[in-house]
Formats: sequence, structure tokens, C-alpha cells
Amino acid sequence: MALASPPTVSVRPMPRPGGPGGRLYPSAESLVERAKLGSAKVGFAVADAATGTVLETMNPLLQQPPASVAKALTALYGLECLGADHRFATRLLATGAVEGGIIKGDLVLAGSGDPTLDTDRLADLAKLLKAAGVTGVEGDFLAWDGALPRIETIDPEQPDQVGYNPALSGLNLNFNRVHFEWRRNGSGWNVAMDARSARYRPDVRVARMEIVRRKYPIYTYEDSGETDRWTVASGALGQDGSRWLPVRKPTLYTAEVFQILARAEGVALPAAIPVRTLPSGAEIARVESDELRPILKDMLKYSTNVTAEAIGLTATAHSTAFPESLARSAEQMSSWIGRRIDSARPALVDHSGLGGESRISARDMVRALVTLGPGQNLEPLLKPIQMKDDKGRPLENHPVRILAKTGTLNFVSALAGYAIQPDGRRLAFATFVADPPRRDAIPREQRERPEGVRSWTARARTLQLRLIDRWSNVYTA
Repeated sequence: MALASPPTVSVRPMPRPGGPGGRLYPSAESLVERAKLGSAKVGFAVADAATGTVLETMNPLLQQPPASVAKALTALYGLECLGADHRFATRLLATGAVEGGIIKGDLVLAGSGDPTLDTDRLADLAKLLKAAGVTGVEGDFLAWDGALPRIETIDPEQPDQVGYNPALSGLNLNFNRVHFEWRRNGSGWNVAMDARSARYRPDVRVARMEIVRRKYPIYTYEDSGETDRWTVASGALGQDGSRWLPVRKPTLYTAEVFQILARAEGVALPAAIPVRTLPSGAEIARVESDELRPILKDMLKYSTNVTAEAIGLTATAHSTAFPESLARSAEQMSSWIGRRIDSARPALVDHSGLGGESRISARDMVRALVTLGPGQNLEPLLKPIQMKDDKGRPLENHPVRILAKTGTLNFVSALAGYAIQPDGRRLAFATFVADPPRRDAIPREQRERPEGVRSWTARARTLQLRLIDRWSNVYTA
């Protein structure tokens, strides 16, 4: 039979698609198998970024958690609804005239949801208050946070102590984190809770820490009305150290820090009263954020959740109606994406990707990159990704340039963006790797550093880079 006729399929390996520029390369299926990701599901799509022609897929309609890749969608949403030149303003209003340095009424600290406001810029605002000739207030010190809804926590399924899961409001400061520091002092420790930035580190009382003699749990949190009360296990402290903890009362936190900074400028203010209705008054000082594009670039580089949520909520408030909840705002963004890419499938629960219930398919993510990305000039906002070998070592001078957004949750890894080949051709891609049942099985108190997630994530990342390497070699111009 071997001599009866020539084989209908060549027994020699054939070059994969891509013409003369292509070369032999492992199949996507073999790369997935080699990654040894257990029961995780892999979905990807890659297309020519200029034409939208789909080049290769695997489970392209599988709805997967995007993790922080969702921030790329939030960037598009924010640019569309707010404009690239949008700035967040934090203002001081006086409801009465200033006479002899005293405001004959109330002083209002009015936020706009600025996610980048820090202690340094708040200190600049206090200096402007002094420059306006104010030394005190006859009425109340009011803190207006009604520009955004009050969000108690981005994702209630996260451990209490993780700094990337704080509360939000129309007044935010230092990404709504407080710095907890401990220093060994004999048989005990000295502790401090402060709102540090580059130039200042004022101690605060709105967040308080107590050391308790125990080994576990390491942290506990209690809402004590006007303060965040934390305890930490003495057995976990060791010598000296520090970490950022989330702020659950951002309006009071921002107002307290401003009160401290104003006092340093000689302006005496009473304790702040939060209000949701903006009082009418004359503006006497303001500070502003950078324009939206550099804010988004930093958000995509550092993956700051507060920035994503504040921008998403603000975009919804400007484009449709005031969002009553984070989920409602995310629903509006999902609908906007769906309309623009002609899909009813995006289903996000927040703007940062922190919530594990968000879902989008690789096909829809690539459609967004191809359809919406060029119009908002998304590509230069994305982070350069270093190509690495199978052992995680950087490959210097690799011919393919990657601009993308990463996303990581426990047993969830995502990567989406653009791969620019040496000849200039751009590939738009999205790769989602996830094992939601394994993620959901982790007890809440162990979700900060669960066993096995680090090595799993490293293998998923390697798979994503090997897939990009494959596409860049196989699908040449």
C-alpha cells in the first residue's frame, strides 16, 4: 500500500500561514498544553489591527474575567465621554464674604472625584487659601463629596487589608490609602498612621491601629462610625516595617488632612462635616489634576484601581446620568462598548477589573482594540511589555514590540493590546486564561497571597508571550 500512490498530504512539515516570512512554529494547542495550567480555560483572538481580519482564535466567544485589562476599556470610555483635555478640580468655596480674614459663613472643600489628588496638591490648596487672606471661618467646614456616589469598597470579596480595594467618593486622597508604619521599641512597637506623599506626612486620626497579642488573623477591620479601626497581630510584625492600608472613609480622610495642612498655614478650621448637596458660594481657590491622557497612561502603567473607578463613574455621570452604584456605572460602560463593537456580550461589574464576576470574550476585546482604539489613540497609552524566554529572562533586542495591558487576579491572567512587527504591521490581540472555580474556592482571608498562584501566573504569562511570538512569526506581512 505504501507504493500504491503518493500520499495526499505531504509527510514533510509545511510552513504555517504567513508566506515566505513564516517559519515552523509550535501550534497554539501545543503551547497551551505545554503551559500545564490544569483546569484553566484559554481563550484568545488575534487580528490585523489595520483591517480587522481575524488571523487565529481559540475559544474566541468564551466569556472570561478580564482582570485589569478592563482598564483599557475604561480608558476608551473615559476619553469618549470626558475628552482628552478633561481635568479634575478640587475647589474651596466660601458661602459668605471674607471680612478681616474670617469667612462670614461656611468654607466648603468641594471635590470632583479626582483620583490623583495627593497630600502635596492638597497642601498647595491650603497655601492658596492663606494667599486669599483667610485665617478662619465663622461657620462650618463642609466637605462636599457628591460628585460621585459613595462606594464602600470596590470588591467586597477581597480581604479587608489590601490597599488596592478602598472606598471611593467625590473626595479621594492618596488613592484612598493610609500608610501604616511600625518601629520596634523594646518589647513593643511604635505605630503611626499617616497620609504621606513626596513632601508631607501628616499623622491622621480617621484611621487608627491597635497591636493585639495574637498570631492570626494578621489584620482585622471595624467601622467605628467616624474612624477606621484596625488591629494587627503582634506575631506578624517582626522588627520595623510598613504597608499601605485601604481607607474606608475617604471624605473624612481628605478633609482631616486638609484641616491639618491649613492649620500649618495659620488657618484654623473646625472638624469637617460631610455633605452631599453642594452649597452655593464663591470660589476662592482651586487645584486641578493633569489632563486625562497622562492620568490614563499612569493608570494603565501602574494599574491603579481608584483611578479606573473614578474615571468610569465620572464618565457615566457626564454621559448618561448620575450613577447610583458602581455596578450600575459598569453596566452603562458595558452597554456603550457593546453598541460600539456590535456585541451584546460584554458584562462588567466595575471599571478596574478587580471584581471577578466581570466577563468579556477575546473576540470582543479585540474588536474594541481594532474599532475603538485608533480613534482614541489608545496604543501609546499602553505599557511596553518585555518579551521573555520560558524561564522569565528578558529577551533583549527582540524584534517584536508589545504595547498592552496586563490583568491578574488569583488564577486569572489576561493580556491584551498590540504587537508591532519589524515591518510595521500591527496585530491586535487578547488572551484570557482563567480558572474561576479554583479562584472562588480560596477562602476570603487567604486571597491576598494564596498558595500556588504565583507559579500558575508565571506559566500563564509565559504562554501569552509564546503565543505572541507564534503570531508574529507565522502571520507576517
